[in-house]
Amino acid sequence: MSYQQQPPQFQPHPPQQYQPQGPMGMLHLTIQGSAMTSNMIPPTVHLNGYPVPVKYGRNDIPVFAGPLHVDIHSQWMRAYGRASLDCTVRPNQVVPVFYASPYHQFASAGSIGHHKVKRNGIGVLLGLLGTIFAVFLLVVLLAVLN
Repeated sequence: MSYQQQPPQFQPHPPQQYQPQGPMGMLHLTIQGSAMTSNMIPPTVHLNGYPVPVKYGRNDIPVFAGPLHVDIHSQWMRAYGRASLDCTVRPNQVVPVFYASPYHQFASAGSIGHHKVKRNGIGVLLGLLGTIFAVFLLVVLLAVLN
């Protein structure tokens, strides 16, 4: 026996493929936005309580057929933009879900749905920017008048 041949008991077994235990479906989860327009950290996603890694854009996630609870939130200094959705996935069905985090992390929920959604919180963001601009303008006017 040469050194290249191994006895049969030491030969590696071929890898076995994972066989799902039930009918499967597909979740097309689209995280709207990007690291430049939303948050550098992608949102945290839980499917039926289990964490799932995601990225911005479309995520194709195989799921078991049956009831599905999607829970998503964004994270910066604290968790914000919470949104959840309950749906039922049938065998071999594709379920589209869209999530958009809010424009800010102060008292605004995220948006979730089966069609493209709009981001929440634009009014508060514009109000905050308007207030900052007004204070800046007031300081400049007071400096010019004195």
